[in-house]
Amino acid sequence: MAESDWDTVTVLRKKGPTAAQAKSKQAILAAQRRGEDVETSKKWAAGQNKQHSITKNTAKLDRETEELHHDRVTLEVGKVIQQGRQSKGLTQKDLATKINEKPQVIADYESGRAIPNNQVLGKIERAIGECPSTFAGSAGQGGHHSWLGLVRVGLGRRRWP
Repeated sequence: MAESDWDTVTVLRKKGPTAAQAKSKQAILAAQRRGEDVETSKKWAAGQNKQHSITKNTAKLDRETEELHHDRVTLEVGKVIQQGRQSKGLTQKDLATKINEKPQVIADYESGRAIPNNQVLGKIERAIGECPSTFAGSAGQGGHHSWLGLVRVGLGRRRWP
């Protein structure tokens, strides 16, 4: 115990000034007095709200008249889904639970507000099964197409053989 001296303090490393301290006016003046090289530069538009500068592209975008929007499922598709669901005796909530989606997704598809997603349409097709009787005649070639095939043709996505 006699070997350790509790009064001796060993400093291994002294921390330099933090970034905020190095940028202060006092630190700059002290560095200049010591003869160190100090580089200062004015930031462009510092302290001003110049984030949104008007350019030529902005005017070009303002003149643009094309409306861009996503295709939605048609009401015909919604009726097909609704008739298939009702023929199985399922509510929107039951169908949604069966395909692991929210009930709002089924409501959106049936009302024509949904953006078509082939993955969701495939789940709905597997849950409902065969196409409803009202669309069996329009399937063509003996009605061997699935109702989802009709839906996809109606969406213009893909034609089934």
